[in-house]
Amino acid sequence: MMEYIELLYIVSTVLLLMGLRKLSSPATARKGNLIAASGMTLAIIISIFSPIEGSNNNYLFIFGGILVGALIGVFYSKKVKMTEIPELVSLFNGYGGACAVFISILEILKFNKTTSLGLSSTTYIALFIGSVAFTGSLVAYGKLSGKVKDWRSSISSYFNLFWVVLCIGLIVFQILNPELYEFLPIVILIGSLIYGVTFVFPIGGADMPVVISLLNALTGVAAALAGIVYDNMVMLLGGILVGSSGVILTLLMCKSMNRSLLSVVVGGFGSSYQDLEGKDQGAVKETTVNDTAINMRYADNVMIIPGYGMAVAQAQKTCKELDKILTEKGVNVNYAIHPVAGRMPGHMNVLLAEADVSYSKLIDMEDANNKMSDIDICLIVGANDVVNPSALDNPSSLIYGMPIIEVLNAKNVVVLKRGMSKGYSGIENPLFFHNKTKMLFGDAKDSIEGILSEIKTMD
Repeated sequence: MMEYIELLYIVSTVLLLMGLRKLSSPATARKGNLIAASGMTLAIIISIFSPIEGSNNNYLFIFGGILVGALIGVFYSKKVKMTEIPELVSLFNGYGGACAVFISILEILKFNKTTSLGLSSTTYIALFIGSVAFTGSLVAYGKLSGKVKDWRSSISSYFNLFWVVLCIGLIVFQILNPELYEFLPIVILIGSLIYGVTFVFPIGGADMPVVISLLNALTGVAAALAGIVYDNMVMLLGGILVGSSGVILTLLMCKSMNRSLLSVVVGGFGSSYQDLEGKDQGAVKETTVNDTAINMRYADNVMIIPGYGMAVAQAQKTCKELDKILTEKGVNVNYAIHPVAGRMPGHMNVLLAEADVSYSKLIDMEDANNKMSDIDICLIVGANDVVNPSALDNPSSLIYGMPIIEVLNAKNVVVLKRGMSKGYSGIENPLFFHNKTKMLFGDAKDSIEGILSEIKTMD
């Protein structure tokens, strides 16, 4: 019996790896997601029906929990708007951390004098990391949804350092003295949950995609540790893949922002400091739908730069229509994608994929900057911080040193915005006042529809 179970675990593992491999390309991502999901479903079924010594196999509770969880997942997945995808990702990631916490608690309740040092250490580490991922993800959800404001003080970094050292110290003490204080595991749990909150509270603004990626990595590590505790190969492998890929993505995003992971963790863009507040930036130059349509119709190269504002306006499909008609009229249209545009890693890619924009048209930041001198007009749709020139020329700016899409190297720049509000980082953008920039105020979707209508009437 066990031989067949191990064989099926290997099959589910192979399916999971095949699915993840196909996720590397938008063309195969949907198929890859289904393959990986089938592998994980197979692993769950095997785990449920595998004989466990001393287990009552209470299938009523097991399938009842699966049914309730599935219904909640389907409901929220169908209900969520594209602008709320980052919040949903944070919430689901937090649930993954919570699972690791509950698994660890159940194991700790079974500890006795014969419990090995390795099992005890693994379980307490899983408890700590899972707790941080759980409460940290909930705070990230609150920040992304606007329900939780950024909070940072001059002592927040020192407090967090003290708190994490305290939690680790308590864990080490408990592992070495398992029966000395019966209440200590509860203190460790509470302390770990609190650290998850205080860890994410000071971080905000443009750093949020990095934080989401980091929390996702922590959940993966917690799942891998839980796999070690239960000797479950699929859980271990899945956790390792999520944890390692999350760490790699986090480091790549930090590199793309020219920041170290430490500088993100101890605070940064999320503070309320305004480096251009109160300074005379000059007057903005407004443009009209008609003028913008003429400039785009008779351009050779157009670059569209999407941001979170595009998600808010639900303008991605209208952008695709604009792209299509310009391409039919001989205009070369591409999209410049900044690594941290939006509220989570790959947010803009997901939006444009939903609108069926060809992946070949999506250009990363470095390639886009190399092509920028040949661009006749840059159309910025709701992006702000990722095109802010303060990152290049203002050492006092909070985002100084962060690589941006250098739109001022293009011949013309048009910004679609509802008003003159600042970006998510809360930093003023001098691009809006630049001589090369023209502002087209209004809802981005309505503005693009207007441009589209005007272009359709042109030869």
